[in-house]
Amino acid sequence: MSCSSVSNHHIMLTSCAESVRPTGGKSSGGRRVNLRLTVPPRAALVEARPQQVAAAAIRDVAGGNSSSNVTGRTLQVGPSSRDRTDDMQSEARAMTRAADASVYSPELLANKYGSRPIKVLSRALQIFKGLGSFALKLWLDQLNGDLDRKMRLRAIELRETFTRLGPTFVKIGQGLSTRPDLCPPEYLEELSELQDALPTFPDAQAFSCIEKELDRPLDTIYSAISASPIAAASLGQVYKAQLKYSGQVVAVKVQRPGIEEAIGLDFYLIRGVGILINRYVDIISSDVVALIDEFARRVYQELNYVQEGQNARRFKKLYADKQDVLVPDIFWDYTSGKVLTMEWVEGVKLNEQEAIERQGLKVLDLVNTGIQCSLRQLLEYGYFHADPHPGNLLATPEGKLAFLDFGMMSETPEEARFAIIGHVVHMVNRDYEAMARDYYALDFLSPDVDVSPIVPALRDFFDDALNSTVSELNFKTLVDGLGAVLYQYPFNVPAYYALILRSLTVLEGLALYADPKFKVLAASYPYFAKRLLTDPNPYLRDALIELLFKDALTLGYYRWNRLENLLVQGKKDRDFSAKDALQPVLKLLLGPDGKELRDLVIKEAIRVSEAIILGSLIESFNSVPGPMRTFVFNGNANGPFTMSAAEQQSLMELRAQVIKIWGLLRSSENFDPSLLQPILQVLQEPEARSIGGRVVGGISQRLAARLLQQVLRAPETTASAA
Repeated sequence: MSCSSVSNHHIMLTSCAESVRPTGGKSSGGRRVNLRLTVPPRAALVEARPQQVAAAAIRDVAGGNSSSNVTGRTLQVGPSSRDRTDDMQSEARAMTRAADASVYSPELLANKYGSRPIKVLSRALQIFKGLGSFALKLWLDQLNGDLDRKMRLRAIELRETFTRLGPTFVKIGQGLSTRPDLCPPEYLEELSELQDALPTFPDAQAFSCIEKELDRPLDTIYSAISASPIAAASLGQVYKAQLKYSGQVVAVKVQRPGIEEAIGLDFYLIRGVGILINRYVDIISSDVVALIDEFARRVYQELNYVQEGQNARRFKKLYADKQDVLVPDIFWDYTSGKVLTMEWVEGVKLNEQEAIERQGLKVLDLVNTGIQCSLRQLLEYGYFHADPHPGNLLATPEGKLAFLDFGMMSETPEEARFAIIGHVVHMVNRDYEAMARDYYALDFLSPDVDVSPIVPALRDFFDDALNSTVSELNFKTLVDGLGAVLYQYPFNVPAYYALILRSLTVLEGLALYADPKFKVLAASYPYFAKRLLTDPNPYLRDALIELLFKDALTLGYYRWNRLENLLVQGKKDRDFSAKDALQPVLKLLLGPDGKELRDLVIKEAIRVSEAIILGSLIESFNSVPGPMRTFVFNGNANGPFTMSAAEQQSLMELRAQVIKIWGLLRSSENFDPSLLQPILQVLQEPEARSIGGRVVGGISQRLAARLLQQVLRAPETTASAA
């Protein structure tokens, strides 16, 4: 459709703002999007039925009213109020419109471009010329000592080079824009423009695409639409519009023309490089081609906007239950393979710290929200947003974190989710043998590989890295160190794991904008500790038991400090429940496979009970005035029991630690004495009564032995011992 045919539909609007982004209708300079509706008198762009609502909405849009109540949540029109059946039918129709969407196939690309050597060679030379020229300039700057002086110029050139090379390289630039540990500030600033400030394609093509994809004239869909895009990304560009039937303000994403051809050729070339690396570069043990294929599949999924809409719906269902997370809704009647219509979200990009703080919000609070949500994505449901760059994360005026752009998603296998949790806890506690075994569950190693030679390599690196406290550990340092270990042994890094690393490093990179000392592991560890303490999954239960009781047989006592550390960290997670932390352990203890554990627990329960009883007596003794001690305790003013000072100190420390752990449980936000009721019910079971009897018997024997020792001791011996 030509530009003139667009004008005939009487939908021409103009934008008064410059460099406008979908960030609350504001540009980087704080200007608002002002839309002026230019309509011939005979045109009626708002139907009579929703006239009042739509008129109010258009006034708010035209006036740039950020506090407008015209949203899907306040109007109760649009997808959120539809009958579920109608919504499913609308989704089915959208899927029909996207039936011809492309799917990544290395075989099809090889057949297509294998017979077009001139086109392939031309593109390869174009890439080599662009990147080679930039590398040469950097080399000359280094020789001449001009690296710092020309850094801004080179950053601009790199951004322009990525832009010229097209969508594939734009995505590479987007990834680099969130890594202050890899790129200087000048590069970060320039590359961040690749997130939503890319060159646009003609509006006439975009409007023609909308009409063709939705099979209806533009003026029957929208009562208003911006005359030019408010944002341009690697795969498409976005318009702000108003639905005609409801007055709902929406974002309309339209795919770039010819995008499939450009991406397909790039992946054909990149995959060819991957094949050469697999064949001739021995130092890289991972299957590079498999990683490239996984990434390419994700990018091709981004080209199917119906798939993206379904991703958004699934993401919303799983994670938008938290009050601080917002996921926009999808309008299926106005969505196809190349057009996506979703709820408009007011907000500011997460890397615009000053703009966020002007709204009274804190970037680190929002980043922590993102980390907690990402951990749920990765480790609870396994369905995660694999492209969380700043252009896809907005801070809303209400303080919520809004997720956008659901084209690139991935999934973590169920077994790997639990293995990752155990792996992090094993790392923090320096249990390198268990860390090495985790690689089986993570699918890094085949079951026939012996992990014993890997343990010293893990110990050599992590002993040094873990000399810092958990709060000082840098995620990138750990990733790099683990990578050094991976290169030395026959590891095969699964594609999902690479996307997890990308997701978490992006979040850490965002946090580093606001706080250079921020550490993603310190913010994440409370979640890991909570899951280990409360999750009934057998893998995590075994990991917890191993962590707490592994040394009980060799040391002769239980590592209460590890439980205390887990509780201290787990309590920091807002969803921690003392009730959940107690019941699964008891069930395992009393289960058919818990005999060995029961023996350990009985032995430790006797020791703890003795510490509490005798410790209380010692504490009471110490509170008695000195002259009275001699009178009451038969001339012994140093203590009521025959034990060395070291033994007494150990007993008092154990008592204090157990009391502290109980205090941690009681101080949980959701602590309720009623949580003990299920424990009492469990203790009514036959096995529990047997354990109780053995504990009582053991305590009685220990106290009787103490009493006998006390009766038989000689005062002078006690005095000398004291």
